[in-house]
Amino acid sequence: MAYLGDAVYEFWVRTHLLSLGYEKVQELHQAAIGYVRAGTQAQILHRLMPELNDIEKQVVMRGRNAKGSCPRNVDVTTYRHATAFECLVGYWQLEGRLERMNWAFAQIDQILGDQQAR
Repeated sequence: MAYLGDAVYEFWVRTHLLSLGYEKVQELHQAAIGYVRAGTQAQILHRLMPELNDIEKQVVMRGRNAKGSCPRNVDVTTYRHATAFECLVGYWQLEGRLERMNWAFAQIDQILGDQQAR
């Protein structure tokens, strides 16, 4: 699910940035990095957790506890929380829970303190 969630989230980020008026490729790339890096995804997940239902929380726990290698530039805990966020997005996509996914995505700029929004 994390593999699918990563792709779905990346697509949303690129579409969202274009809707915010980003046009130059370098600006798009730099802004996208801010949204997709592991620390950001972990931060988003932490803010969404209180609003998740029991099934969604189970998906997060399974994703967080999944075995796998961790990149050297991020600590294991942050990386696992980022993977859990990607699993949650993948779950929503696979289950057709697009309203729920859009609800979460609609909160991201506020969660990030509007740091990427213009």
